[in-house]
Amino acid sequence: MPDTPPFADAIVGWFRDSARDLPWRRPGFPAWGTLVSEFMLQQTPVARVIPRLEEWLARWPEPASLAAEPASEAVRAWGRLGYPRRALHLHACATAITERHGGRVPDDVPTLLALPGIGDYTARAIAVFAFGSRHPVVDTNVRRVLARAISGVADPGPPSTRRDLALMADQLPESDEDARVFNAGAMELGAVVCTARAPRCGACPVRELCAWRMRGYPAYDGPARTVQKRFVGSDRQVRGLLLAELRAAQGPVAAERLTTVWAESTQRDRALAALLRDGLASEAAPGTYVLGAG
Repeated sequence: MPDTPPFADAIVGWFRDSARDLPWRRPGFPAWGTLVSEFMLQQTPVARVIPRLEEWLARWPEPASLAAEPASEAVRAWGRLGYPRRALHLHACATAITERHGGRVPDDVPTLLALPGIGDYTARAIAVFAFGSRHPVVDTNVRRVLARAISGVADPGPPSTRRDLALMADQLPESDEDARVFNAGAMELGAVVCTARAPRCGACPVRELCAWRMRGYPAYDGPARTVQKRFVGSDRQVRGLLLAELRAAQGPVAAERLTTVWAESTQRDRALAALLRDGLASEAAPGTYVLGAG
């Protein structure tokens, strides 16, 4: 049996020739930087992450430097990346790394999983991309590539961690280095070639091996996909507007000032309550609010 399956071999070669130049792929990029990038990249486009990541690592080049500041500063520096609870989780993770591991990012999956804010995907991604360990790493892009090229279906359907990891593990090269490159390459392929809506099959390095192509590109007929809720006018939008007002303020913000951000009181109060509950805001005094937990 060859060390590298043909499918993986084609992706490894393609990625080594065609990979985008991204900060976390450069030689010498620190493990802490990889961890921060993985937090930021969750549900956020690469182009929006890069400038924010560079700012964070310039300000907080190691976990201890972030842990030494209040969590509210992490939320403030998060800016408009979206899903700001990730900033709180990242601050909690930095604190745990500083207190439990002497400020060094752990290199094994079980220890990484014990850190705040780190789930199965993130733990594996850090172990593989920061430390070169051999594990399958599966994100949305990888699931789509595997579904099409290996399973012959247009869409992977609902996620299944056990199934998805097993499918990726079956294709994983034996070499630690090739396995790392294959993981990154499969993600890259799904991000820039085997995209959800307009796959560029003519540019695909595994088109001759693709089961979906061989079957004539059958349409997806599995369970209905979850439709993302409209952002405009949603509670998520209102939370973001309120948070931006708190982030921009130099001190406590009066409740009356928040009425200028969103006039409809029921939705505004609901959004503010969610920020307070999540620790993204706190009441400094009756009727005034500040960024972060009190």
